[in-house]
Amino acid sequence: MAEVKSMFQEVLPKQGQLSVKDITTIVLYKPKLLPLKSLTLEKLEKMQQATQETVCQQEMAEKEQ
Repeated sequence: MAEVKSMFQEVLPKQGQLSVKDITTIVLYKPKLLPLKSLTLEKLEKMQQATQETVCQQEMAEKEQ
């Protein structure tokens, strides 16, 4: 691999402190909207409600007989 000569020469201090400034910046992301209820939970609640309605209907039918 051929060496590339740099136009700039690296200079390190012989006395004192060597410090590097690290600037932190705020990174803004698009907010993610999370559902309050998951789809699976909603399906389970619908199934449970439907089952309760059928049980109530069956009990009403038994009382009428």
